[in-house]
Amino acid sequence: MDATPDPPRRAHAPFIVTAELPGDVFTLADGLRRAHFPPERNRLAAHVTLFHALAPSLRDELPRELARLAGEYAAPEAGIDGLMDLGGGTALLIRSAGMQAIRADLSACFFAMLTAQDRGTKKLHITVQNKVPRETAKALQSVLGVTLEPRRFAFTGLGLHIYRETHWESLGVWKFRGQQRA
Repeated sequence: MDATPDPPRRAHAPFIVTAELPGDVFTLADGLRRAHFPPERNRLAAHVTLFHALAPSLRDELPRELARLAGEYAAPEAGIDGLMDLGGGTALLIRSAGMQAIRADLSACFFAMLTAQDRGTKKLHITVQNKVPRETAKALQSVLGVTLEPRRFAFTGLGLHIYRETHWESLGVWKFRGQQRA
């Protein structure tokens, strides 16, 4: 078996911040993703992206801010509350006022450096299918709309990744341990 070489490292690769899922929710979402995401494009495990492209210049500040937030906030409660239609895909819709508050806190720290995609309110979700024909997405939504049950959980932490062409390199996870409820 030939090893595939790692993609070239970009000096100015953006940072990605995620909300970390508990094991049972991750298992459910990742199983759906593996079953329904086009396999030739599925290079990531199930995840909830909070920020898509934070500036490389934040290399030192981001870990400090993530540590601060994880230390201040208790694990925010959340719920899978249905589906999100992505047009050519399907996502699990996540509602969490607490995680939205944490995201707003981090956004306020770095607002001047946020991309247009990362500004403003974000609908939290886990993509289970993307870049498929509309009919395929609608078919999955019909099935999941009947079988998917609402599920309550608490996010476990904040993750930091760097974009490496076709994959994300994990740089750390900060577990929630604070007392403040967002």
